[in-house]
Amino acid sequence: MLSGEVFIPETITVHLGAPDTDAADVTIPYISYVKNCASSEIFPTWPENALRANIYVINSYALNRIYTEWYRSRGYPFDITSSTQYDQAFVYGREIFENISRLTDELIRSYIRRQGSYEPMFAAFCDGSRTRCDGLSQWGTVGLANQGMTPYEILQYYYGENIDLIRAQEIRAVTPSWPGADQKTGMVGSDVQTIQIQLNRIAQNFPAIPKIADADGIYDENTANAVRVFQSVFELDPTGVVNEATWYRLSYIYVSVKNLAELRSEGLQYDEITRSYPEILRQGDYGDAVRAFQYFLAVVGAYYQSVLRLQITGTYDAATADAVRSFQQTYGLPQTGIADKRTWNELYRAYSGILASEPASECARLFPNEVLREGVSSENVRLLQQYLTYIAQFDPNIQPVTDTGYFGPITRNAVQAFQREYGLTPNGQVGAVTWDIITGVYSEMKCGAGKRPYQAPGYTIR
Repeated sequence: MLSGEVFIPETITVHLGAPDTDAADVTIPYISYVKNCASSEIFPTWPENALRANIYVINSYALNRIYTEWYRSRGYPFDITSSTQYDQAFVYGREIFENISRLTDELIRSYIRRQGSYEPMFAAFCDGSRTRCDGLSQWGTVGLANQGMTPYEILQYYYGENIDLIRAQEIRAVTPSWPGADQKTGMVGSDVQTIQIQLNRIAQNFPAIPKIADADGIYDENTANAVRVFQSVFELDPTGVVNEATWYRLSYIYVSVKNLAELRSEGLQYDEITRSYPEILRQGDYGDAVRAFQYFLAVVGAYYQSVLRLQITGTYDAATADAVRSFQQTYGLPQTGIADKRTWNELYRAYSGILASEPASECARLFPNEVLREGVSSENVRLLQQYLTYIAQFDPNIQPVTDTGYFGPITRNAVQAFQREYGLTPNGQVGAVTWDIITGVYSEMKCGAGKRPYQAPGYTIR
């Protein structure tokens, strides 16, 4: 959940003891958990403004534990403990006070956040009588409320003036941040960008890890190398591939170096959670991300009879949603018509299988699952250069390039010229969208119309 939006979870799993004790785990509605903690931590006879301030704190504390995956990134199967030594008091099955229940119903969507940060604040607190801490004093809130302070003023008294009370927009189920598929060279998306951002921040504390110059969501060789070094430093198999173990180790170290689960957190900045690649696409969306998704889906639809064919338009219309549902049905996914993370991963796997078995063609090849850009050397670059040089015979605005297999400035300029000519973003990089247009133009010039791999007659896999 670390890089995603903040919402109120439907449920929370509580370990009924200290982290390493042999105690039961219980999964209960999240709102019931907050009511239980509030009834266990504070007294219903306190002034209402003191109760409100404490409920904000209890809620923010628990949301921080869930948001940072504090326990799950360490391999525990729960979100929080019932031990006040580690977390906050929770007494399974206890009675809930009526006024605390009513106030929690009202306040459950609101949490504390540092100004300029994104994550729910780790709102440390103690009773202020038997124990003292750097955070909020529970008994101290009573005196402040009796002085006429509002809940927000009470919170500012303990945590400083640079805090906001934020209202979450929805309540929904928590899903693990692990994307469900190994992240590796050639992949593109918000999950890759999360890896790059985390590696770059971790590298400040562990300088042996090389910085990734541009956290652009493209899993290139520089990203793979940084992953390998990270894996070596933290005693993981240095494969350069981010599997589930590496993903959660990254999350754990990232949260630790930024102190996101501490009152002195440096904070998760907005630019760290802004993603170039949306995690979810749905009807009404449009743009390059939709066009790339449609490309992969169109290829799969050409080889799987059960997946509806579709046109690559860049608009997520009703036909695209229908094609997505047919793909989801084929792969045993919920038939939502929405391109969520699981759908992306299964589509990527299906496409990779087709790519591995693709017969050679002189007309056009499928996108090689490798974003081609300046500095890359490969046979795919050589093929790209041959396509561009052939197109240049008929288009004076595009300069021919020698097929060296190295993507240098001349190749970048040719790609940008092609992108400008055909209304694409002239970034000089060749992803699925630019590759599709280049190979489409090339195939029409060399072999006639309609010779793209996903349009030509072929064998059927299923």
